[in-house]
Amino acid sequence: MQKNEEERQTTAAPAIKLNNISKSFGPVQANKNISLSVNVGTIHGIVGENGAGKSTLMSILYGFYKSDSGEIFVGGEKTIIPDSQAAISAGIGMVFQHFKLVENFSVLENVILGAEDGALLKQSLAKARIQLQDLSKEYELDVDPDAIIENMSVGLQQRVEILKALYREANILILDEPTGVLTPSEADHLFRILKNLRDQGKTIILITHKLREIMDATDTVSVMRTGEMTATLETKKTSPEELAELMVGRKVLLNVSKNENKAGDIALEVKNLSITDEKGVLRVKDITFEVREGEILGIAGVAGNGQSELLEALGGFRKAKGSVSIYGHSLNLANPSGQEIRDLSIAHVPEDRQRLGLIMEFTAWENIGFGYQHENEYSNNWGLMNNKKLRSDAAEKMKKFDVRPSDNKLKARSFSGGNQQKLVLAREIERNPDILLIGQPTRGVDIGAIEFIHNEIIKLRDEGKAIVLVSVELDEILSLTDRVSVMFDGNLIGNKLTSETNAMELGLLMGGEAN
Repeated sequence: MQKNEEERQTTAAPAIKLNNISKSFGPVQANKNISLSVNVGTIHGIVGENGAGKSTLMSILYGFYKSDSGEIFVGGEKTIIPDSQAAISAGIGMVFQHFKLVENFSVLENVILGAEDGALLKQSLAKARIQLQDLSKEYELDVDPDAIIENMSVGLQQRVEILKALYREANILILDEPTGVLTPSEADHLFRILKNLRDQGKTIILITHKLREIMDATDTVSVMRTGEMTATLETKKTSPEELAELMVGRKVLLNVSKNENKAGDIALEVKNLSITDEKGVLRVKDITFEVREGEILGIAGVAGNGQSELLEALGGFRKAKGSVSIYGHSLNLANPSGQEIRDLSIAHVPEDRQRLGLIMEFTAWENIGFGYQHENEYSNNWGLMNNKKLRSDAAEKMKKFDVRPSDNKLKARSFSGGNQQKLVLAREIERNPDILLIGQPTRGVDIGAIEFIHNEIIKLRDEGKAIVLVSVELDEILSLTDRVSVMFDGNLIGNKLTSETNAMELGLLMGGEAN
């Protein structure tokens, strides 16, 4: 950073200053007297375990929640932020993990939506077009203003979200897990954009669980644990290992330790599988592969290239054409059944935990029992469900997987996304399945839990289980799997031994550049 920029930061009031922010939800205190200062023109990272209070804190800053106590200063001025409109008026913008775009609208229409300049839409669009062109040029956010959102890549859609915030004159941008659905090249481009925004005087707050991104992209980083701020450090003076220990409270192994696999018989065989979605679009295109006992087949790819549909078909949630056999037993793809899948000792951790993995209005203990509640161990002498046994079983699983809060009577919607993921993982992995289908196993999960989940997956593999693992995280694919293929536009390409490939090669395949 240039010297005059450093001088400006030391003399200017902080872009954001939080004093003693506290927030409780019933008996759960999500934020405890948190103080934080973020300098103007910096990229400030926030990391912490699931349930550490990161999202709650940023939701208070953006007006989604009101703190129980504490003060917020924006640019040195005390600011009351009762709602998101007040946050926008204060120059704060937020780019969510799940984009808030209208898919059948154009870029231009999405940018002005909610910020129209009077009743004459034509006049608003004309004015916005000029401003959008200026913003795109200034910050290297090149997008076609007339492109329809549903026809754009995820990376371009994210640029639209950033442009929306800049159009509303945001000087402070909050980004929540921004690279979860990006290819490696798209993620690299995003961070170039963020550094350009910083150099133009914007302030960036980056929430991510990826320590490599923190080290590469941020100037300073704050660590939260159990609702409290434990440290704020200059990024160049810390390390991934130190940050992980501050987050978890103990040393964490960042690399998975595993022995060479010993593949056995074919457990899962897929031939000429094709899947058409509800709109008649062919999502999976005549793919063939097999998975053996004692091996992990990784399927890499950017979200939306057919991986979700593939896992749903294998898990009994979606119709398909072709053939799938489990130890020689053919699945009924025309009339799929989740119960048939479970009876064949197949466990399924879906990519979409809220839509397919959980019933959000049911309790944690009920969700952990779903699909297995009719088994003998959960029935009493009269053939009815033994709720007491289901609750005690759920309590054990939640303790092992460190689900927070540990109250199994809470509804699933009361847990953070990472802890919702732990509920699904605990239910499926603890069944000791012969075949595990697992999509995005550590999405939104903190670093300590990632270590535990990865070790559980390797343990199953070493016990001779066959595993299909879908992940957008190349580090996870390269660390866990024995073989890896890439899904692009519904096709399965580039089948390789994991030991003989690398992130660059897989990243090119994810972008459709077949070698």
